[in-house]
Amino acid sequence: MIQDIAERLDNSYRPDAESSAEDTLFVFRDMDVLACEYMSAPFPTAAEVKHDDKSLYLFSIGDRRFFLTLDREASAPEKFSYVNVRQLRRRHDAVRAELFAMFTAFHLYKWYSSNKFCGSCGAPTSPDSKERALRCGKCGAIMYPRIAPAVIVGVTNGDKLLVTRYAKGRGVGFDALVAGFTEIGETLEQTVEREVMEEVGLRVKNIRYYKSQPWGLSGTMLSGFYCDVDGDDTITLDETELSSAVWTERGDIVGQPDDLSLTNEMMKRFRDGKA
Repeated sequence: MIQDIAERLDNSYRPDAESSAEDTLFVFRDMDVLACEYMSAPFPTAAEVKHDDKSLYLFSIGDRRFFLTLDREASAPEKFSYVNVRQLRRRHDAVRAELFAMFTAFHLYKWYSSNKFCGSCGAPTSPDSKERALRCGKCGAIMYPRIAPAVIVGVTNGDKLLVTRYAKGRGVGFDALVAGFTEIGETLEQTVEREVMEEVGLRVKNIRYYKSQPWGLSGTMLSGFYCDVDGDDTITLDETELSSAVWTERGDIVGQPDDLSLTNEMMKRFRDGKA
């Protein structure tokens, strides 16, 4: 999966860290990131970006440090351009660590940029001096990065797995599994039951946890579960969420075009008889 890199992420908070010329500097505009799609190091260094605000230290991977600028007028050499963050998934083979860094940086960018002002009193916020948080200078309210819990569900029916496709317009054109966000007051297991019922109209049993994955593009912590269909296996599709859902034999499971996601690992694990 995308977070399975040789050097682990070190997200220790270092508010006084200053970027040096060779550090990577992320520049986002909404869903786009400044990048060069055909370079082995696709994101610009701090020396290559012209910007007006102070760079925010994000984290490090091994000996590489990553920073963020919120300056929407920042610019870089012509070889760089703004690319939709989802389009960069196809470059996973060469730049897995960089992609993981970008996914995680995007998560933090969305949090920083959407909390410039206090939700309680409306005054400006600023980074805290001791922990990764934004603090209101007027009322003292503290805002931490938000991480939304969600589930990925491999529903099994003997030697068949329920393989889905998202509805058109979701920007994902390959096989997937039932998935969804946890609601207020729910356990993860209850989320599994509800999402399967809502999306495909099936009851499930024998819910068992497999593995988790951070997914910065949606600001989520994904928890993967397998479960068995309980009773009638007739699918009733929620067409607002899915374009298809099919019981698929092990040998017919294709998986996704890259090895980045928990969803893909779960599909291939079932295909190979490991689940």
